[in-house]
Amino acid sequence: MKALLIAAALALAGPALAGQVVTLRADTADADGIVTLGDLFEDAGPAARVPVARRTAESVALSAAAVQALARRAGLDWANAEGLKTIVVHAGAGASGAAAGPARGNIEVLTYARDIPAGDVVGPTDIVWAKAAAAPRDAPHDPDAVIGLAARRPLRAGAVVAAHDVAAPIVIKAGEMISVTYDAEGISLSLQGKALSAAGVGETLNVENPASKKIIQAVVSGPGEAAVGPAAEQLKTGATRLALR
Repeated sequence: MKALLIAAALALAGPALAGQVVTLRADTADADGIVTLGDLFEDAGPAARVPVARRTAESVALSAAAVQALARRAGLDWANAEGLKTIVVHAGAGASGAAAGPARGNIEVLTYARDIPAGDVVGPTDIVWAKAAAAPRDAPHDPDAVIGLAARRPLRAGAVVAAHDVAAPIVIKAGEMISVTYDAEGISLSLQGKALSAAGVGETLNVENPASKKIIQAVVSGPGEAAVGPAAEQLKTGATRLALR
């Protein structure tokens, strides 16, 4: 959901006036597909009719910095004390056609900036701040909580980010021969085993000893590697802390 600010709006706004302090509406919506300053701000006065963007879908995401600049040119002073990066405008009452949609709120959340296939690692540019009616209980408040993790399933652009969407990237494949190590109190042991499932760093998997056919549980420490003993507990603790960020 992206849209450019209408360039013509800058001309329509005219020269900057003495700043009229305004506040962002709790529910930013428009009814006709043309988003105006009046749709965004309370007490916009004569500037209320200044167009900001065209909404061609259920909602449109606007750059808060660009909106602030346009508002200033129209003589409005919006401080953006919340530090918003994105303003989401939805179809309001009376909307019709393709732009119509259910009412939305204005809770600031992290959303996906692109469609992310299952298994792809989430990068810094793949998530953006936006607004939504609500957020899942495990919605992260820090982008670092999901950056570097892999999508558990296909993720849709514009969807609200949730911690259960992602997991540690898979570094061991099912059936792969891996090295399992034990290190404690000066004792170091290692064996080669067959991974019985795929897993990421910090996750537990079953490993079969090809000689004895016995199965042990180990914690993945890296590509082709897993650990048992004290090192495994440390790896699991680190993974838990990452999931709770």
